[in-house]
Amino acid sequence: MEDGLLLKQRDERLTWRVLLEEMKKFGVVAGPMVAVTLSQFLLQVTTVMMVGHLGELALSSTSIAISLSGVTGFSVMMGMSSALETLCGQAYGAQQYKKFGTLIYTAIFSLLIVCIPLAIFWRYIGSLLILIGQSTSISHEAGKFITWLIPVLFAYAILQPLVRYFQMQSMVLPVLASSTVALCLHMPLCWALVYKTALGNIGAAVSMGAAMWSNVIFLLFYMKHSSSCEKTRSPISHEVYHEMKQFFSFAIPSAVMICLEWWSYELLVLLSGLLPNPELETSVLAICLNTIVTLYAIPFGFSAGVSTRVSNELGAGNPNGARVAVKTILIIMVVETAIVSTTVFASRRVFGYIFTNDKEVVDYVTKIAPFLCLNIILDSIQGTLSGVARGVGWQHLGAYANLAAYYLVGIPVASLLGFCTSLRGEGLWIGILVGAFIQVILLSVVTICTSYESQAMKARERLLEGECSTEDGSS
Repeated sequence: MEDGLLLKQRDERLTWRVLLEEMKKFGVVAGPMVAVTLSQFLLQVTTVMMVGHLGELALSSTSIAISLSGVTGFSVMMGMSSALETLCGQAYGAQQYKKFGTLIYTAIFSLLIVCIPLAIFWRYIGSLLILIGQSTSISHEAGKFITWLIPVLFAYAILQPLVRYFQMQSMVLPVLASSTVALCLHMPLCWALVYKTALGNIGAAVSMGAAMWSNVIFLLFYMKHSSSCEKTRSPISHEVYHEMKQFFSFAIPSAVMICLEWWSYELLVLLSGLLPNPELETSVLAICLNTIVTLYAIPFGFSAGVSTRVSNELGAGNPNGARVAVKTILIIMVVETAIVSTTVFASRRVFGYIFTNDKEVVDYVTKIAPFLCLNIILDSIQGTLSGVARGVGWQHLGAYANLAAYYLVGIPVASLLGFCTSLRGEGLWIGILVGAFIQVILLSVVTICTSYESQAMKARERLLEGECSTEDGSS
């Protein structure tokens, strides 16, 4: 009896030791990735802030251009590159370092190809905005701004695979350093080009391009010359093209998974503009969305950490390690969610003043703050579970979950409550919360039903199949 009790206590100590060790591995990736996400977000925020002082036309056109560029371009690049969290993560775990490097080049070439039709679309966005009835002056300026953002799109297509290259090796400090330097370069350069030259708001787009390309050049230089990257460096060869089919098979559902959720919030902004008193509704919604996007850097970093750990362990043939990684992140996520949501709720009467001095807007933000806190909780949970899905390679299930949650339920409920009841803006939020809640349930079911043993076997089979096809192509 006593021996059994001692054995149980020893197992419990072992379990906690394993969890603490996993927390350290997780923190190495998640902590810096939170900072990287914030720095990339601040790149856009500082752009809008500086352009805003040029006047209403410059602010509105730039805001529309940045919003459209995110919806039609940057979200696609980010989503497609997320396929590497499955493919590269598992290849690294299996110590297939040459394949790991080849997949990075495959992703870069594939995304650059996708950029071509997107760039053509961006070139004519101004005309399209006029065609759908938008203001001619705003449409013209937005079209000019997004045209100057085309170099940023191509840089982003290279940057995202490079970020995954370092992330999947748990080497994110170079990414943090390059993102910080890019942001520090952007702020004075943007100020100089916007206020000290005749470029005006176009100078902000030029500055974003310079910052983004400097980020890319730094990471490429580090990858090429750092000894820590030596084992995963591989020459560019015809194998890059052989991997494209497998990359797109994961990249397309990855993009759909991320874009469906991203677009649902953009659609919420459009709906708010159709409500009575649209200035108030849109202002409050913009404040809440900016708050959510800023705070989402935390669960996004967690998502990057758990996808890295799960994919590495599955690639190494260690399903129990993947299971421990998921349990660890869930514990951390609960603590983080409790702290952040409580802080926002406690400051609900004052945090609106960060964005505006209009008391009516601040009072409305205070009223809607409980919904915002609930949204923060659901975002943290779904962000974490989405990372698990990407680590396992179940992006297609995540895409189905997001489609059902937001477009079959969330948006219709938001429209019904927003336009057919007296709830108005609150109704829109309730609808999106319903969608987020269903998304969490569906992703939870996927996570609970995941057999890590079978996923480890599938990862091994996929890697071996890739080796065989490469050898056949070489012969």
